[in-house]
Amino acid sequence: MRFDVNLSILFTESPLLERPAAAAAAGFDAVELWWPFAEPSPPDRELDALRRAIDEAGVRLVGLNFDAGDMAAGDRGLLSRPDGVARFRENIDVAVGFAGSLGCQVLNALYGNAVPDREAQRDLALESLAQAAEAAGRIGATVVVEALNAYESPDYPITSSATAFELIDQVAAPNVAFLADFYHLYRMGEDLPALIERHSHRFGHVQIADVPGRGRPGTGEIPYDDVLARLASAGYQGHVGLEYKPAGPSAESFFGWLPALKDRLKEDSA
Repeated sequence: MRFDVNLSILFTESPLLERPAAAAAAGFDAVELWWPFAEPSPPDRELDALRRAIDEAGVRLVGLNFDAGDMAAGDRGLLSRPDGVARFRENIDVAVGFAGSLGCQVLNALYGNAVPDREAQRDLALESLAQAAEAAGRIGATVVVEALNAYESPDYPITSSATAFELIDQVAAPNVAFLADFYHLYRMGEDLPALIERHSHRFGHVQIADVPGRGRPGTGEIPYDDVLARLASAGYQGHVGLEYKPAGPSAESFFGWLPALKDRLKEDSA
């Protein structure tokens, strides 16, 4: 089982350009990011600086979000929204180009909050996802669709694996897959072992945090030893992204539980 750390929620006590090195110092060789820039097409110098920070830290970028708008203000994606789709489409080639320059093979496209005309919104989403998938295909990458929980994102229409799979099937592109965020799915009452058994072959990426509070695995209700052992047994080959809120300094939040979990997973697979 390969783990990466999401630098948009962990190591945020450091400036963005220092986070890849901080992750490497904590023992990680892979990282992921939400779109880290304030605009869909940032200046080349900003892209170059982040690329250089990742390269010099010796870590791999394994996941990147397309521009999802102002997440802090409540945006949850742009691709399906009439008021945001132009920004999303402006970002497609920029995000794909940046990902490709670093060998990143997974790009996350958040759907966007609901608008009154849901049918027109779905049509717009399908057009945008098809464009993103075509661009991602040029670098051999996969676009993933994520379900969020309705408690924290009440206006987000994709709140279950079933609704995500329905959208993915409608896109009908071979390189569109499911982002299985076990934190969000568990909060929505999904049976994680059953989901893994039936659909792990459709997972393009996995992210984890615990319930309640989105804390580190082992602080809440999700039996991650069992869940991740099942994921490994099912043959999942991708990374598992650590996307939790640390209770203290990020580097200290991995002590104890993560090495122990890796050891147990190795024993289970032996």
